[in-house]
Order: sequence, then structure tokens, then C-alpha cells
Amino acid sequence: MSDSNRADIAVIGAGIIGVACALQLARQGQRVVVIDPQAPGMGASYGNAGHLATEQVFPIADVSILKRLPAMLMDPMGPLRLDWKYLPRALPWFVRLLLNLRPTNYRRTVAGIRALNEASLGAWQRLLQAIEQPQLLRAEGSLLVFERAASGEAIDALRQRMQQQNVPVDFWSGEAIRKAAPQLNDAIQGGLFFPGTGHFIDPYSVVCALVSAAKACGVQFVQQRVLDGRLASDGVSLLTDQGSLTARQVLIACGAHSAKLTAALTGKQVPLDTERGYHLMLPHEHQRLPFAVTSFERKFIMTPMNDGLRLAGTVEFAGLERPANMQRAWQLHRLSQGLFRQDLSTRDATPWMGFRPSLPDSLPIIDRVADGKVLLAFGHQHLGLTQAAVTAEMVVQLVTLDKRIVLPDLAPYRLARF
Repeated sequence: MSDSNRADIAVIGAGIIGVACALQLARQGQRVVVIDPQAPGMGASYGNAGHLATEQVFPIADVSILKRLPAMLMDPMGPLRLDWKYLPRALPWFVRLLLNLRPTNYRRTVAGIRALNEASLGAWQRLLQAIEQPQLLRAEGSLLVFERAASGEAIDALRQRMQQQNVPVDFWSGEAIRKAAPQLNDAIQGGLFFPGTGHFIDPYSVVCALVSAAKACGVQFVQQRVLDGRLASDGVSLLTDQGSLTARQVLIACGAHSAKLTAALTGKQVPLDTERGYHLMLPHEHQRLPFAVTSFERKFIMTPMNDGLRLAGTVEFAGLERPANMQRAWQLHRLSQGLFRQDLSTRDATPWMGFRPSLPDSLPIIDRVADGKVLLAFGHQHLGLTQAAVTAEMVVQLVTLDKRIVLPDLAPYRLARF
């Protein structure tokens, strides 16, 4: 792409957030180009759990992480894994995470996550309605189940914490759970039902539907790698592996790969790390669950999709370069054993790993900096799918200054907090 092909806004990143932003900007009359070395939706957006996780208003870790650190380092199959070879690079990030668990910072984080999550379902419904694809989201709630009677006290404490944060939540008995999901076994004691949540029937199909709508609005998608960028008097100049591009504004929305370009264009080194998430897709399991179900003790989630049942939820800190440990994906099937009256089939199962972009305060960066030339929308950790549609509305507001839709205050998500 040459400089003659000037765009109003160049979106760096063709994941769910970048694509949603590109579509919404184009709907406002902006000339948009989306740049990514991969095809749209082939990064973290392809393999996420598919859960609209509006109930998850707490940070990615709490003070108990200190007690769990030895297990994180020693157990390669644990639900939260820190590769010991990556520890020297991860240590500064973990120190900042622990500092953000201090009471004042913790409350600020919870308020920031909650504000985005409370606006997420409505934003998704508006977006999917606008592209005439509302069936891609099933807003039918989700369930957190527990199996041990000893977990009941912790479940009740969690319910009270959720209610304090105005998260809709109901306690369900084991009998009520088996009535809704009869294939779950009798060992389940009870659980928490979250009526304000839902699931996507195929996250990749959601990206594809948004891409199709964006192209119809004139958005151009180019498969290139952005190598560098610099501010110019009239916008931003980007160098790619196939040439250069000039745009009035650039939106950095390339998830876990956003730090380098952000530093080049803003001079700010953001403490961005990655949660490596795994899933196992079971294509022959279509009728097991009516909605997403998470196990409290086993620490993973199961989401029904068009193509089968997706098991997900394991987290690994090992950076962007180390090869995937697909045994962590297969471990998800082992975790599922005993939850159902009949174990899940792994016939034709496929494992996957992707990078979730995480900042140490568990909040994304959503901002407009460098005299408005640089827009930022990254760092959503495991809530990227949940918060994509509301993030797109916030980015449009940053560009157009149109505030007809009441959206979360941007203050908690500003780049300047780092």
C-alpha cells in the first residue's frame, strides 16, 4: 500500500476489538484500513472461550497469588502457570500487579472493569442488531458450579461480593442445576447463575460477520506487518513489510503485540504482558450444555458452540515466543472427567493456544493521545470478547466526540496512568 492510498484511520490489529472498531468508525463515515499480518480473527479472537463474561468484575489475580507462586512455577499443568524460564522477564510485571492489589488500587480496578462490563451486553446487542446478526449471541446466562460441600462457604462469599458490585446473581441448588443441564452429574452441590451473561455460538463467526459488514462499509483489510511508525505533521506514517501508509489517525488494537508501536508513537513504555490461553474443541459434543458452565474447583469453563463444546480457561505466563504446551489444552479434558454422567468424547478434538494482552491493573488502555493522532484500544486480558463492542463505541466517541450514547468514563483507561 503506497502513501497515495491515504486512510482517515489505520487500525492496527484484525482481532475482535480492531474489527469492531473499524466497522463502527466506517459507519460514521471514516475511511478505514485494517492492517494485520494474519487474516482477520486468527489470533486470540479465534479461540477464546466464547463467554460474554459480564460477571467477571474482579482483577485477574488477588493476594492469594503469593501463596500460589510455588505451584505456579512447579506445576506445568496447573490452572495458573508461570514458566520459570520466563520469571526474570515477568517479575517486574508481577510486582506491579501486586502493588495494584492494595485496597485503593483494587477498588479502582474493580470499578473500571465493572463499568465496561455493565455496558458490554447492550453494546453487543446494538452492534449485532446493526449488522442483522443477533443470533450470534445467546444472552441466556451462565453458571458457576461447585462439587464439594466445603466449597459452599466460598461460593456464598463470592455471591455476596458479586451482589455488592451489583452483578445479577442467583444461587441454584444441585437439583435446579441438573434440571437445566441434566447431563451434569449428581456430585454437583449447587452453583451461582448469572442471568446478565451469555455466550457466542462461534467467536470466529462473529469476527467474520463484522468483517463482512465492515467491507460493505468500505473498510479495506490488508495482510501486512507493521514494522514501525512515526508522527507526521498531518497524521501518522506507518512502515510495513510491504511498503508505507499514511493516515490522519492510527488505532493500535493489536492485543498482546501493541507495546512496541505504542512506544514508537507515544514514547510510553506500557507494562503489557500476555496470558497464554488454551482451549480444546470437542466437535462431537453438541447437546451437553444449554449455556456456559464454569467449575469452581476445577478452574475451567465449558461453552456450547455450533461446532461442539469448547473447554477453556487455563492461563500461562510464558511470553510471546516460547512454543505452546498443548498438553495444557488436553488437560482441560482431564479436568472435565467426572462432571458429566458420561465423559466427554475427544474424537477429532483440536487443541489451540492464543495470547491475551494483560496489564498489571487488569484494565485496558482506551485513549486518544499525541494530539489525537494516536488512538489506543488494547490490554483487555481475558475480557476482550466481552468488552469489544463497548470499546468500539468508546473509540468512535473519541474520534467523533458524539456523546449521544452514555458510555463509561475514560479516566480509568487512560495511557497516562502508567
